[in-house]
Amino acid sequence: MYSDFNSLKKNLKKEFSCKYKLKVAVLGDSATQLLCIALKGFALENRIDLSIYEADYNQIHLQLQNPQSYLHQFEPDYVIIFENHKKLASNFYVTPPDTKPCFAQEKLQEVESYHAIVSHSLNAKLLYFNFLEVDDAIYGSYTSSYVGSLLYQTRLINIGLMQLAAKLSQFQLVDILSKQAQYGIDYLFDFKNYIKADMVFSLESLPLIAKIIVDQIKAQLGIITKCAIFDLDNTLWGGIIGDDGVEKIQIGNFGIGKVFTEIQYWAKELKKRGIILCVVSKNTENIALEPFLKHPDMILKMDDIAVFIANWDNKVSNIKKIQQILNIGFDSMVFIDDNPFERNMVKENIPEILVPELPEDPSEYLAYLKSLNLFETTQVSSLDENRTEKYQTESARLKHASLFKDEESYLRDLNMIAQVDPLNQYNLPRASQLTLRSNQFNLRTLRFSEEELLSYKNTEGQFVINFSLKDKFGDHGLIAIILLKELNSNQLFIENWAMSCRVLKRGMENFIMNTLVDFAAKNNYEELVGEYIPTAKNELVKNLYPSLGFEDVFNNQWILKINTYYQLSTTISNNL
Repeated sequence: MYSDFNSLKKNLKKEFSCKYKLKVAVLGDSATQLLCIALKGFALENRIDLSIYEADYNQIHLQLQNPQSYLHQFEPDYVIIFENHKKLASNFYVTPPDTKPCFAQEKLQEVESYHAIVSHSLNAKLLYFNFLEVDDAIYGSYTSSYVGSLLYQTRLINIGLMQLAAKLSQFQLVDILSKQAQYGIDYLFDFKNYIKADMVFSLESLPLIAKIIVDQIKAQLGIITKCAIFDLDNTLWGGIIGDDGVEKIQIGNFGIGKVFTEIQYWAKELKKRGIILCVVSKNTENIALEPFLKHPDMILKMDDIAVFIANWDNKVSNIKKIQQILNIGFDSMVFIDDNPFERNMVKENIPEILVPELPEDPSEYLAYLKSLNLFETTQVSSLDENRTEKYQTESARLKHASLFKDEESYLRDLNMIAQVDPLNQYNLPRASQLTLRSNQFNLRTLRFSEEELLSYKNTEGQFVINFSLKDKFGDHGLIAIILLKELNSNQLFIENWAMSCRVLKRGMENFIMNTLVDFAAKNNYEELVGEYIPTAKNELVKNLYPSLGFEDVFNNQWILKINTYYQLSTTISNNL
């Protein structure tokens, strides 16, 4: 589902309407020119305009350590460092035998020093390649047991890099090692090009490597897949439930049934990770439900499905219904269906949605889906496991809303109660997640890791306020975060306001505004200052500040005078 190298190269001469512009520096100990071409071309296809600084060959240390280098002047958003396995081996071979067992440890310390410079001096994010693993056949089978072998030390480095990525903020791995396991080293490494031009990667593999990098950048920008919509017949099980009956569909540990069992296990793990699972099937609903309720080998249960739609309407209309319930963008969805006709119909009518072209052979479905890396993320939280339940509850709310003639009556009937809390150890994970994942209701689209949020809170003159909401149907949990910064003794700046779209049109904006004004008044501020920074996805909040009583200053900046503010109407009460 991605272009070859020549197509990516041609993209550099085409006009693209890009939603994002970023600066990326690429440093390597081998030739990186073709990698940069592939990276820029692939980013353009994803509507990201990368301004790339490619350092001269083998200047990693010089560029990083010299504050006057062009790297520091360039002020990149991301620094990509590629050190290849061949140079690693050369360095290993000239290491004295008695210090070879420490080779990995020393290399990891060096990588940590890279990160320190990139994150602190450059205020950028580091993307660092792990190493291809090659047995030099010096110790035979004993190489995996011998601490002084190249393979042993390379594996220690790769394990250490994973641990660094888990420990350090603004550090991510470009995991080419997993691609070696998937495709083989001959696919990735071109020995002839390495000898001739010191280029490590094959032309064939460059689009894949560019995709790994761009996927991570997209996730940092909040461009992630949040929902997987599955067909049923010959997708989650083999056979046609309406024709074969629940006893004869293919699912379980025998024959082709294994294929669909593995797909369901995969989907279940996605659900646990926070991906919203939905079903759209052309079936009679009670028949489509039977496997979930009766078949003993079904891995997925109805509790795993946020929205289940089985009828004889066209799937485009049903997917649009799901989008309305979930209130997320179509570009955050993937539609998985074995039928080419249904796939084409959805692609033609909802071009934003991602529709994988499944192979004809069901035994190849799962490997193909995994190869696409559909569900990139920047963090995992225990809170993600509850996401399906929240959307199931939201579906019930929407059905309940249809019983009322006007919105005001419905909102009052919900008995909504909000809770206001400072940032603490309990709400920190969700607060960070809101800044990272929210795109539509995000006034300035600033992203904060947990570590960065804590640092923000602990800085004098800066405040973090979190808002939670519950009603008669259930608890939404933490749904909004406000970051405030003192500009001077009179003015308090709303540095960012991010909120879950699940609670739009409930009056939460008014409740939050009332709370902010009270906070500012109690702390003797006379004005609140807000700013709206447009992105490709946040037009929803373009007019938020004027609707809340702010006056336009200039260039999407707004001011509210505290002493002229009147409390806004809301049906939400405060849990004091």
